[in-house]
Amino acid sequence: MAITASELRQNVYRILDEALASGKAVEIVRRGQRLRIVPDRDKLANLKRRDLFVGDAEDVIGLDWSKYWKPDDNLP
Repeated sequence: MAITASELRQNVYRILDEALASGKAVEIVRRGQRLRIVPDRDKLANLKRRDLFVGDAEDVIGLDWSKYWKPDDNLP
């Protein structure tokens, strides 16, 4: 939802605090054009850690991948 520049001026600190808290961009309409205030966030930091690898990671290092990997004939 976009807000007008007048609405931004009246509530600038509240609007900026909400944008920082939610991580969502604020859209402002000024003279028919849209502007966006976007919080600078690391999107990967919001991901939940998941343990998807079952087993010992060291076991993968010694695997022979040649039966799964085929060279691409189109490469120079």
